Amino acid sequence: MGKSKTKRFKRPPFSPTGERETVENEEAILGDSPAVELLEKLQHPSAEVRECACAGLARLAQQQPTISALTRRDAVRQLGPLLLDPSLAVRETAAGALRNLSACGGFEVCDDMVTKDIMTPLVALLKECSAGLDSNETSLKKNKDLNKNYIEDIANEAVNVLWNICECSSRAVSIFNKEGCLEIVLKYLSRFSTNVDLAISVAFCLQAVTEDNPELLKSFSAPALQVLESAMFSPISSMEYTLLKTLLAGTVWNLKDILPSKSQADTINALLKIFSDVLEVDIGEVVIQMKEAETQRLNTATETETEEAEEMNGDTLKEDDEMEEIPHKRKVRRKTFISDLLPPNEKELKQTVALLTAQQIALEIIVNMCCSEDPSDDEWDEFSSSDESDAFMDNSFNESNGQLMSPLCLSAEVHTALTNYLIPKKIVEKIAFPNSVAIDICSRNPTWKPLIRKMNTIQCRALVCLHSILSVLDIDCLGGAPALQTLAQHLSQLAFSQPDFAKHTEFLEAISSALRTLLQIMASKNISQCMTPEQLMSLCEAGIHSSNIGVRVNVVSILGITGSVLSKEDGTLETLKTIGRFLLEVATKDSSLVVAGETLDAIFDVFADGKEAEKAAVEIKLLSALKEFQPVFKTKIRKEGRGKYSTDQLCVLDNVKMNLRRFIAYQETVEKRLTP
Repeated sequence: MGKSKTKRFKRPPFSPTGERETVENEEAILGDSPAVELLEKLQHPSAEVRECACAGLARLAQQQPTISALTRRDAVRQLGPLLLDPSLAVRETAAGALRNLSACGGFEVCDDMVTKDIMTPLVALLKECSAGLDSNETSLKKNKDLNKNYIEDIANEAVNVLWNICECSSRAVSIFNKEGCLEIVLKYLSRFSTNVDLAISVAFCLQAVTEDNPELLKSFSAPALQVLESAMFSPISSMEYTLLKTLLAGTVWNLKDILPSKSQADTINALLKIFSDVLEVDIGEVVIQMKEAETQRLNTATETETEEAEEMNGDTLKEDDEMEEIPHKRKVRRKTFISDLLPPNEKELKQTVALLTAQQIALEIIVNMCCSEDPSDDEWDEFSSSDESDAFMDNSFNESNGQLMSPLCLSAEVHTALTNYLIPKKIVEKIAFPNSVAIDICSRNPTWKPLIRKMNTIQCRALVCLHSILSVLDIDCLGGAPALQTLAQHLSQLAFSQPDFAKHTEFLEAISSALRTLLQIMASKNISQCMTPEQLMSLCEAGIHSSNIGVRVNVVSILGITGSVLSKEDGTLETLKTIGRFLLEVATKDSSLVVAGETLDAIFDVFADGKEAEKAAVEIKLLSALKEFQPVFKTKIRKEGRGKYSTDQLCVLDNVKMNLRRFIAYQETVEKRLTP
């Protein structure tokens, strides 16, 4: 018990533009009938009808309730052959429908797509597009629309389908390896200077397929690495290219094991330089500037359209005069505004989303850099109380002064680069985010409103990243005791910056993890802590009602850490009694044995030593409460443990059970000594 694990990030199984749509009116949710009708039209002899059907299915696939209807109707088997349809427009819209289905359907749908052999036509399409980049003879070149690059547009949709499926299915990754898809997508990537959207899709895919894929790593030849390097260090500067470089940096990190040892340090420095530059940008200021630029551009476009309208009105007057002279002449009116014929141009929004995505990815990769090689998502998988068990045999019951976490393995190269590029400082800056002015701008504009959620996600990622950084860097690298105190105060204020913070589970988990780690480090270094008892209890009372077990484990651990410090100070009796009552309530009533075990450990820490702690324990009748709970705890472990918890968790719970027996024995000696 008492160790805190860092969280390792995997790429999300959804493409950035394949997000689920929220349908507020359930009556508006489309059911089987539209799906059936559209699927029937996929076999229509008219290419235009097939294209429209694919577009309709792409729309349906974004609405979660209809995904099951599409899978029941075998949409994948019917859309698959259309990836090789004679019509290029049908190929593109079919790939778009599969892209949305794979993005919004999640793991089960993607795995089902592989089972239904979607990879065969998909790989064939990718190969044909690859050949089409070099040859003017391919069928993909035969199109009448010279303003549209069908090859690259189709390839972009197909790569997104490939990415989504490989993210979710190990079988798809195996096919990727065997079919030589790496060479194909690298060819697409080499066109980064002329088609950044395609390059970004490839980079997302590469970051997914290179993770934990030793078979693929063997395929990375020197020329392949040069393609990555060329794009990653391109002098082209834009927010889209910032995202591309960040994604490729993540891919190179996945490839670190095959890089020559002599170049490891230079490579890691290059990667962290990219992340540092990405995090340097104040996204709040970017939102403000981009929104102003969009407004100015739209105003300019409106003025231009008004001038065109006035000119057209003048022409119309002339036409009317002429028609008076020629009554039988048919009057034909032109489209009033040319912009009505075009989709809305949201280039500023697109660039802002690219930067937000780049910052999120940079933070996630930094977390992975700080993680051990075999991390676990389960906070308890490797917890152990055995190191402290002997302490219960001593009357003094002294607290262990060990760290909260085992030191994670961090290479010297990563350690040096993290500090040289001021990564900790920039992470802390992201924690203070988001900018209130930017939030106000986004909240007043429907198309920009989704950015608020993305900004909040970056804040949470920064908190998780801070937790990882604290776990692997010593306090001197973090700025010493004053910096840690300032940071603790900042986190305390941040926790209460929003009145409804307790409703945001991701935020609450991230900030409680960071606080837990920081407070333990400060306690181990005898650095005074900054949270007031009122703040502490408010945070814990909010967190303990969370449905997230990680949040509940964090808050009881925070109480244990803080209480163990207070137990050695004078005048803390009432605070210790409040903490003790709270922990007893949680230990005896929480439905999770994991939380109960962590809470008992916190009780052991708080009441292990100190005159104030001894008095508090007697006054809240800690001994009798624990004696009453002891058989209940044993029974729960015996009845619930085998079915609900892993072997490692059960081992921890057995240690807690043993330590509870010893702690009760210790408390009996305390009570005898203090009771007249």
